[in-house]
Amino acid sequence: MTENASTFIAKSTVKSADLDHRHKINFNIGKYNSAVSVGKLQFSDLHLARERAKNIKWKAIETLDQQLEAFELAFAKRGGKVIWAENTKQALEEILAICKEKNCRSIVKSKSMVTEEIKLNDFLEEHHIESIETDLGEYIQQLDGEPPYHIVTPAMHKSKEDVAKLFYEKLNTAPNLSPEQLTLVAREKLRKKYVEAEIGITGANFIIADIGAIAVTENEGNARLSCAFPKTHIVIAGIEKVIPAVTDLGLFWPLLATYGTGQQLTVYNTIVTGPKQSNEIDGPEEMYVILLDNGRTNILANEKSRESLYCIRCGACLNACPVYKNIGGHTYSSTYSGPIGAVITPQLQKMDEWKHLSYASSLCGNCTEVCAVKINLHELLLENRNEAVESGYASWGEKMAWKVWKRASLSRKLMNAGNQRMKNWMVNKMFKGWTAHRADLNFSQQTFNEMWKEKNQH
Repeated sequence: MTENASTFIAKSTVKSADLDHRHKINFNIGKYNSAVSVGKLQFSDLHLARERAKNIKWKAIETLDQQLEAFELAFAKRGGKVIWAENTKQALEEILAICKEKNCRSIVKSKSMVTEEIKLNDFLEEHHIESIETDLGEYIQQLDGEPPYHIVTPAMHKSKEDVAKLFYEKLNTAPNLSPEQLTLVAREKLRKKYVEAEIGITGANFIIADIGAIAVTENEGNARLSCAFPKTHIVIAGIEKVIPAVTDLGLFWPLLATYGTGQQLTVYNTIVTGPKQSNEIDGPEEMYVILLDNGRTNILANEKSRESLYCIRCGACLNACPVYKNIGGHTYSSTYSGPIGAVITPQLQKMDEWKHLSYASSLCGNCTEVCAVKINLHELLLENRNEAVESGYASWGEKMAWKVWKRASLSRKLMNAGNQRMKNWMVNKMFKGWTAHRADLNFSQQTFNEMWKEKNQH
């Protein structure tokens, strides 16, 4: 068993027994579920909308090289600069080079999972550059020294009392502030950072190929401020974020809002086409878009797993997953948690070190049921399991256990042999790997075959 798998099992054992955590998550996800059911009413045919979105992403991913080249050409015409980064190291080196060129001392940063993926904040801190998270949830997590708990809702696991206590400890506020008061405190702290920062960094919800732009969707306006106030704007986005045309946003923005937060549309939806033009008074003087691969072309090359690149990061599968709701986002120890994280992390990283995530599923299919773009997530989890076995990453004990089980289950004579007590001992004591974190298996006193024979012997 790898170190990552051992850590995962240890964390999940502790977290699944934490009733306070389970209460907070179920409370927050319950509010989300209520909102989503209302948000879905805006679609006259939700099934068709999701099917169209999937087809658009299929087209984008199948022609990814052409889409990205079209984006670069159109973006460059307006003075934007595109940087292609093959991995984390290259992306960080490019960002540092820009920071040094601009004599950057502070950065304002909007919510971005891809910056979490490359551990940007840690890197900037090592080089004595202040990086401030401006999204409220991300700011809370940064104050607490924790990574995001959830793709969309970074501090989902914290109650308002937890946040009040954190602000009291870190910002010397009163210990019993209301959510509204806490928000005003964060706003006061963050507002001045926008005008002080030399560089603003954002992610991109979508890369728009035909007009050469990036689209950002948010509820607080912090990404828009991070784009506009600093003289330099850096966008970091995974190459899979591309969509063919700006008109596609008419479908993707409502879908992302509904499945992400239950809204008909998020509060701020921004299209950024490049740096400030000669006839414009607002915006950055320079704008860079870093297109990050970091293992995505490995997924692209895998015909079965390629579908996972359709993901629009709405987080719906996390909220639907019974495993995620019990063990929490931090247990995964990966940037992307929940079902989508369990699918893509072994593909983005190393299969042998992360294959355990694909087994952290009941295979109930609820993730597939709620996916905004109809990714067959539970089937992809099975594909990962199969790939791990075919690649020789299964342990000797696991291989032998399944070999014995297969031999027994294919033999009626062996299945009927022995009594209930002996079978229970065989499975629960000899094959401890199965029952170490599950209840003991309890065989019936008679097999179905034996009951059938007894019933129909006359």
